[in-house]
Amino acid sequence: MRVHDVRTFRSREALPRQQQLAWRIAEVAADSVAVDPAVAEMIGNRIIDNAAVAVASLGRRPVANARAQALEHPYAPGATVLGTDRARRFSPEWAAWANGVAVRELDYHDTFLAAEYSHPGDNIPPILAVAQHRGLNGAALVRGIATGYEIQIDLARGICLHEHKIDHIAHLGPSAAAGIGTLLGLPAHVIYQAVGQALHTTTTTRQSRKGEISSWKAYAPAFAGKMAIEAVDRAMRGEAAPSPAYEGEDGVIAWLLGGLGARYHVPLPERGEPKRAILDTYTKEHSAEYQAQALIDLARRMGPRIGDLGKVSDVLIRTSHHTHHVIGTGAGDPQKMDPGASRETLDHSLMYIFAVALEDGSWHHERSYSPARARRPSTVELWQKVRTAEDQEWTRRYHAVDPAEKAFGGRVEVTLITGEVIADEIAVADAHPLGGRPFTRPDYIGKFRALADGVVEPAEQQRFLGLADRLEELTPDEVAGLTVAAGPGYLYALQPARGGIFR
Repeated sequence: MRVHDVRTFRSREALPRQQQLAWRIAEVAADSVAVDPAVAEMIGNRIIDNAAVAVASLGRRPVANARAQALEHPYAPGATVLGTDRARRFSPEWAAWANGVAVRELDYHDTFLAAEYSHPGDNIPPILAVAQHRGLNGAALVRGIATGYEIQIDLARGICLHEHKIDHIAHLGPSAAAGIGTLLGLPAHVIYQAVGQALHTTTTTRQSRKGEISSWKAYAPAFAGKMAIEAVDRAMRGEAAPSPAYEGEDGVIAWLLGGLGARYHVPLPERGEPKRAILDTYTKEHSAEYQAQALIDLARRMGPRIGDLGKVSDVLIRTSHHTHHVIGTGAGDPQKMDPGASRETLDHSLMYIFAVALEDGSWHHERSYSPARARRPSTVELWQKVRTAEDQEWTRRYHAVDPAEKAFGGRVEVTLITGEVIADEIAVADAHPLGGRPFTRPDYIGKFRALADGVVEPAEQQRFLGLADRLEELTPDEVAGLTVAAGPGYLYALQPARGGIFR
């Protein structure tokens, strides 16, 4: 890997194109290196994972509405929309939109946390949609997805967005554009323009994950994927981007990130170096914000030791700066303690999540968030006793480079009314590669089958899993079938909201 020093340049300094970060990203995307077998296998895992969480969300209103928008844009050859008959094809940017919302709605797929956080599986819907539309094979698809993961993860390693209240999709737009560039075998100068355009159009504020969190939390990454497809299309037609997109005097770093004096250090593969970043990512066993994953596992472990939860007087979770300020009491969001809060808000309330996991000893993507569950008196009472605090050691471990040191958990101290303190800690979730029960292909398949049960017919489940199992060997026709149709009549029972522009 080569670490690139990135800063703002005054216009009079005339930063050469070849020294700009967008060009460096484009060079990586245009470098046609072989994909490691372990990377190809993990890409298959994540395609299964995306499909699992998408089918589980098909009946939710935001997903039904996004799907309804896409269905108003039939196109040939086009791409498929998850849940619908795979023979039906739609404009690829709208298919990526609908599929991206379905994948993201439950906050239940893969994650990477470093200077910035990310859900790199969000790259898959736009890259797959373009592959289907352009009639490309499985090997091309795998190369494109490997690039998408590599670029988003490398940007997340080097550039913190949330510090400046910028949403993490500002890394996703460029990564998806780069992945599509690799997929299509485009030259660096075209990918460069697409990356710049995607960055420019997807840099938005972090209010989408703050306060009363709405369905836009799921829509935002799908929007970035849609914009990436459009950016690549324009770049292929010869249209250019703002330049330098990152380093310009009026660019992203100067005015939206650290300012004129800020320096960022972004690692990217050298020419000829394999793109392996996906192997540093991790998926979710539980449908909740990633920093809550390990603490759900810890709650399951601590519950039997605590016994009668009515005797709890205080719960203190010592954790990292990021966890404390994003999903903990450090966020200063009263909505995170509100029994009437939206599902999206509860998903970002560690206090609620830990209380429910203590009571139930488990976590469910629907039941754990139901309004009745959130308003249960015993839960509300326990929930209000939970607080978080930043611990410098957990913050250090959160940012550690050494995988053996890196941690996303914390230490929990439960004080009983008797004064007894029951304490325990956990570094990573059980499903993490270094956790107690790391996820492997059978776990991904098990997650898919559990979430598809009652939504997708068994034969359709098996057909899809068979394709995912030999991803690099797929023909263009088989890539076109790399989707999952809901069972007969399932989607017809779901009524999206009416009154939009398209219908």
